[in-house]
Amino acid sequence: MDAIALSVLSGAHMTLFARLLELLKERGADDIVVFGGGIIPDADITELTAMGVSKIFTPGAPTTAIVAWVNAELGPRRAA
Repeated sequence: MDAIALSVLSGAHMTLFARLLELLKERGADDIVVFGGGIIPDADITELTAMGVSKIFTPGAPTTAIVAWVNAELGPRRAA
């Protein structure tokens, strides 16, 4: 598995992302790219990034931008 994405609209983004990162680390899978989106305040995006979340997309992000980011981020991994 190369990546896991979460879409969080409930306001539980800090808890859910933190737990996911914790579980990946416990299992030695912290090389998996974690990204996501939802209604997430800018201050929380900064904190999530510091925790290890690679990218957060906010409401209105075009699907084409998300796909382009995934291809840019994961493309080199697939080539290796």
